[in-house]
Amino acid sequence: MVTADLAYYSLVAVYSAMAIYTISFVAFALDLAKRSGDAQQAAARAAKAEAVSTASVSRSASGGSTVVLDRPSGGSGAPVASGAGSPAKASSFERVAIAMMLLGFVVHVASVVLRGLAAGRVPWANMFEFSLTGTAIIVGVYLAVQLVVNLRFLGAYVMGLNLVLLAIGTVNYYVAVSPLPPALQSAWLVIHVFVAILGTAFFAIAAGLSAAQLVQTKREQSKLAGLRFMDTLPGAERLEDLAYRIALVGFVLWTFTLIAGAIWAERAWGRYWGWDTKEVWTFIIWVLYAGYIHARATRGWRGARSSWLSIIGFAAVMFNFSVVNVFFKGLHAYSGL
Repeated sequence: MVTADLAYYSLVAVYSAMAIYTISFVAFALDLAKRSGDAQQAAARAAKAEAVSTASVSRSASGGSTVVLDRPSGGSGAPVASGAGSPAKASSFERVAIAMMLLGFVVHVASVVLRGLAAGRVPWANMFEFSLTGTAIIVGVYLAVQLVVNLRFLGAYVMGLNLVLLAIGTVNYYVAVSPLPPALQSAWLVIHVFVAILGTAFFAIAAGLSAAQLVQTKREQSKLAGLRFMDTLPGAERLEDLAYRIALVGFVLWTFTLIAGAIWAERAWGRYWGWDTKEVWTFIIWVLYAGYIHARATRGWRGARSSWLSIIGFAAVMFNFSVVNVFFKGLHAYSGL
C-alpha cells in the first residue's frame, strides 16, 4: 500500500473507534443511571426494614419481654455504603460498555499502527498524531489499572474525555503525513514523547478520581443531595488514596520526561535548558504535581485541597498540549498546523 492509502485507512479506523467509543460511553452512562436506581431502591428497603424493627421493639417493650435484634445483612436490601465500591456483579450495561471499550481500543490501536506505517516512523510527531496515540494510551492505561483495582465507575469519564480529545484532535489538528524536522530525527522522539504520553494518561485518570472524591466528600458531609449512584462508589478517603497512587506513577514518568527532554535538547540545540515556552510549562506541571505529592505526604493535605491540586495539575497538562502548542511559538512548535 502507498502512504496515502495507509493514511486513509488510519483515518477510517479513527472514526470507527470514535463510533464504538460513543456506544461505550452511552452504556457507561446508562450503568450509572441504573446504579442510581438500585441505590434508591436499596435505601427504601433499608428504611422499611428499620421501620419494621422499630415497630417490633415497641410492641415487645409494651409486652414486657426482651427482644434481641440482628443487624440486617447487605443481601437483605441494606443500602450500599459509600465505601463499598462498585457492585460485585456487573450489570448488562456495564458488560456492554467494557466490551465496546475493548473493541474500540483494538480499532484505535490499529489506526495508530496504520498512521505509523504511513509515516514510516512513530506516530506522535505532531498534534494530531499526539492526540491519536495519547487517547489510545489513556484507554490502555485505564484497562491495565482495571486489572488491579476496580475502576468501572470511572468508565463514563474515561470514555467522555477520550471522545472529546480524539474528536478535537481529528477535526481541528489533522495534517497529512509529512517528513520529520531535523530536530525530531532522533531516538529520543520515541523515548521522550512516549513517556510524556504515558504520564499524561495516569494524570488523566488521577484527575477523574479526584473529581469523584470532591463529589463524594460533599455527599458524606450531607452538603449535596441526589446523585444516588455515588452510593455505589468507594468512599472519599479511598478515592483520594487511589488518585494519589496513580498520580504518583504519572509524576515519576513526568520526571523522566523532563530529564530526557533536557538531554535531547542538549543534543539537538547544544543546551540543556533554554526557557522555551514548552520547557517552562513542562516544568510548571512538574512543580504542581511535586507540590501535590509533597503536601499530601508531609503536610497532611487531605480532602478538597489535595483533590484540587490534582485537578489543577491535569488542567495545566491540557493547557500545555493545546494552548501552548497552538498559540506560543518556540523551538518546540511542532504542532504541524
